[in-house]
Amino acid sequence: MLSDPLALWLLLGAIMLDAVIGDPDWLWRRLPHPVVWIGKLISLLDGKLNRASWSAALRRLAGILTLVLLVAGGAGTGFLLQTGLSALPYGEAGIIVIAAVFLAQNSLYVHVKAVADGLREGGLAGGRRAVSMIVGRDPEQLDESGVSRAAIESCAENFSDGVAAPVFWFAVLGLPGLIAYKAVNTADSMIGHKTARHQDFGWASARFDDLINLPASRLSALFIALAAPLTGGSPVRALSTVLRDAGLHRSPNAGWPEAAMAGALGVALAGPRAYATYRVEDPFMNPEGRKDAGEADIRRALHVLAGACAIEALLVLIMALVLS
Repeated sequence: MLSDPLALWLLLGAIMLDAVIGDPDWLWRRLPHPVVWIGKLISLLDGKLNRASWSAALRRLAGILTLVLLVAGGAGTGFLLQTGLSALPYGEAGIIVIAAVFLAQNSLYVHVKAVADGLREGGLAGGRRAVSMIVGRDPEQLDESGVSRAAIESCAENFSDGVAAPVFWFAVLGLPGLIAYKAVNTADSMIGHKTARHQDFGWASARFDDLINLPASRLSALFIALAAPLTGGSPVRALSTVLRDAGLHRSPNAGWPEAAMAGALGVALAGPRAYATYRVEDPFMNPEGRKDAGEADIRRALHVLAGACAIEALLVLIMALVLS
């Protein structure tokens, strides 16, 4: 698809549509979002194939089978949609709409902005309520700085997972790649945890999600770094922070955009943090940066997010023009 200028123009249309409209509440209150359908399938497979009575090896094999079914189902659905719509008059518009549904620029911006608004309008309690919607850590253990850093980290990480990666896989494989990616990414969020129930069954989904997010995590770090001047930051400092600190993160991918954002804003991110049932003692990325992040830093991160999205769209436009 990277050699197909039409696919890139459709991708650019999806990026623009998502940026302007996002996920309208009035629609998804009436219809289940496609990711909800994917989640229901994962829950069904988890219930049928993840048996507590099975050995660890058998549950890992069942998890591999689950991953294969999800990838095949996602890619097959995408192929049927793309082939069917391409054969219809103006069917390309349908491809744009479907692709836009799986992008998260607008919704990510809205959810992160809600944390800044919550802090401004409702103080710490308001910030905690808003940040609990986008992160898994225990909000009651977060002070204002912790709430702000959590929102900024979510902004950076989800730019990679929710924007850069879907754009990348559509550019490479079209709707089959995009929907298969979302199926795997959703599986990782649901069963890719090292809990007693899922450490074996979810192993394959978690590892494959790490693999398919490698390209986008590196690209997202680059886009964030290039957008750093929008808040007075330095692309060189952001990239140097990535090269030095990205590997400190427990995730092979999340550290890249988070380190870039830390360097761009001049704040320290990651570090020790508490989740609902456990606590991690990770080192800080950009440890020389400020640890007392606040509402203003969340808004600066939103400027960087908007700039990174624009840079990504510009890259798609340039590629489409060059190949046309």
